[in-house]
Amino acid sequence: MAVYVDDMRAPFGRLVMCHMIADTEDELLAMADRIGVARRWHQYPGTARSHFDIALSKRKLAVAAGAVEITWRELAERTYARRKAAAVGLNAP
Repeated sequence: MAVYVDDMRAPFGRLVMCHMIADTEDELLAMADRIGVARRWHQYPGTARSHFDIALSKRKLAVAAGAVEITWRELAERTYARRKAAAVGLNAP
């Protein structure tokens, strides 16, 4: 099981953001807590699209804490696989 951060670079005010996902909700929330991201920023909790948008400074902390770096395309593929698995009633990473 793992936490992942993508290479997306989306401007948001003075910040530049990317996504953070995980194989499980527990892992995602634990990493958010560890790197200091407020749980109120959790998007689509409990769904296949569950993720956080995090600033690059938090991305650096996540990688230092063990998050796996992936491309935004790989993140999209993982999300699609989770949505597809959920549609047939499976739990997919």
